[in-house]
Amino acid sequence: MKNIKIILEYDGTGFSGWQFQPNRRTLQGEFEAAIRKISGEDLRVNASGRTDAGVHALGQTVNFKTGSEMDAAAWQGALNHFLPPEMRALEVAEVPEDFNARYSAKGKQYGYIILNRRVPSPLKRNYSWHVPVPLDLEAMKEGAIHLIGLHDFTSFRAVNSDTINPVRTLRTLEILPDGNRIFFSLEADGFLRHMVRTVVGTLVEVGKGRFAPDDVKAMLEAKDRSKAGPTAPGQGLYLVSVQY
Repeated sequence: MKNIKIILEYDGTGFSGWQFQPNRRTLQGEFEAAIRKISGEDLRVNASGRTDAGVHALGQTVNFKTGSEMDAAAWQGALNHFLPPEMRALEVAEVPEDFNARYSAKGKQYGYIILNRRVPSPLKRNYSWHVPVPLDLEAMKEGAIHLIGLHDFTSFRAVNSDTINPVRTLRTLEILPDGNRIFFSLEADGFLRHMVRTVVGTLVEVGKGRFAPDDVKAMLEAKDRSKAGPTAPGQGLYLVSVQY
């Protein structure tokens, strides 16, 4: 058996997220359907994480074990032939048997894009969150400082999250303006479900003046999802890369 690792780029618009769901169009479902067409194997693949509906990826990592004798280059060509146009295999390699896209990961980087102008963009509506009011970026950066480091992120995860350990180390959190767009870059040893989107949603409320920057520290300490801000929409979120 060969263990094949793939770096995937995809547009999550129109998909019900990564994870396979019967009778729904999912990225995992499309990827596994492509494998069946190529090698005839009916299998489940491992991904570094399950992106939600509408979320995009510049570097999702996937692996699967196959009995096919095809080499990595042949797999890449075949996958890109059978995958839908919203998905492409950027890199394909054979890796050691014990590699697992999820459990071997040492860290992840996510990005989030806000379009900050009065009028929404029909061209960017599936790839950013439109926030029509001015935001105080300095206040947002001040609030973000409280989130960096080792913390219990219970207040910043989905209420229905089934992850037992809510402690994560957020290594970097940058907020970078570029014209009428605001880019967030976050890197951590791992992320809880909705963690990035809740962090962004909370910091936007700081930028609007609803919360003070120091309120973010109190939210962390509360360990209560109801104390933090709203969850930002999925279409502005990008899984940038996974570290191994």
